[in-house]
Amino acid sequence: MSSIGIVSPQAMRFAEPLRLQGGGALAEYTLVYETYGTLNADKSNAVLVCHALNASHHVAGTYEGDPKSTGWWNNMVGPGKPLDTDRFFVIGVNNLGSCFGSTGPMHLNPATGKPYGASFPVVTVEDWVAAQARLADALGIVQFAAVMGGSLGGMQALAWSIMFPDRLRHCVVIASTPKLSAQNIAFNDVARQAILSDPDYRGGDFYAHGVVPKNGLRVARMVGHITYLSNDDMAEKFGRKLRNAAENNDYKFDFGIDFEIESYLRYQGDKFSEYFDANTYLLITKALDYFDPAREFGGSLTRALAGTKADFFVASFTTDWRFSPERSREIVEALVCNRRRVTYAEIDAPHGHDAFLLEDQRYMNMVRAYYQRIWEAMPVKGQA
Repeated sequence: MSSIGIVSPQAMRFAEPLRLQGGGALAEYTLVYETYGTLNADKSNAVLVCHALNASHHVAGTYEGDPKSTGWWNNMVGPGKPLDTDRFFVIGVNNLGSCFGSTGPMHLNPATGKPYGASFPVVTVEDWVAAQARLADALGIVQFAAVMGGSLGGMQALAWSIMFPDRLRHCVVIASTPKLSAQNIAFNDVARQAILSDPDYRGGDFYAHGVVPKNGLRVARMVGHITYLSNDDMAEKFGRKLRNAAENNDYKFDFGIDFEIESYLRYQGDKFSEYFDANTYLLITKALDYFDPAREFGGSLTRALAGTKADFFVASFTTDWRFSPERSREIVEALVCNRRRVTYAEIDAPHGHDAFLLEDQRYMNMVRAYYQRIWEAMPVKGQA
């Protein structure tokens, strides 16, 4: 297997207003995206990859002059990889409200000439999908071979199957959920409150003051990161090991860093606060909270999925306590009730929610086998 190599992002501006689920609208906006592979003659080999909370359009490959800029799902997407770019034309889109290029809080509001900041409208998973559909229209893609995503990306894939049932043949939902539990919403709100209570947040208009609410972002990331790891994984990596244990095998008896896990979480928080936008974090976690396709159907996920037409691949991980296997089984059971074709994989992996990003061969082989099935059923296999 080889890497895609050097890639470059593209941008597309949309002048037609996008009506949002919350009642507002974006008068104009730009979507940043990347593509890998070659679109075939009838444009039937396109696969849309939807990103999770802190990811972006940069799914695979690297940027010129920056060998460390590897895409977030580079182990999944590329020549000879499970999602094989020698066969499929893969698209990664940066969602609205992000801080990685698509129109978001950091960008100028054309109505005021100032950054949107906290005035950027709350967007939902369904709003993202509607924007992605417009990009597909502009690229001439009538129907995707598959729409795929993990975590929040899996929510988007599920929304695609409901909102545009004729526009995808397969829906690939990994380590996801049909809606957040109360516990998950609580974790998200604690993270948001850390940002909102940071004095440097300045009501969301911190850009004008030349500051960043780094302390809030640090804590938000630390809270989130804890939920991505399993207890077993944390125990194996860190246990109760003391930092600098070789030099000093005793506690400091203060509020500094004693344990390796404390050092690790603070490192993750510091790193995150250097590149992620605080308003974006608020927006994306709220989109996670709001997602609940069954809400309009009296809480019935079976009814919500009744209009779907795609075949489904659903995967979960045994130690993922944030989006547990039970939640994936809810999706599977609702699909079975609707007599949809669904493949379900529950993978015994120790890495918690982050397992969907990691190199577990059983997981990779299952995804590879599913895309082999998609390829074998392709209307036109040859590329343009």
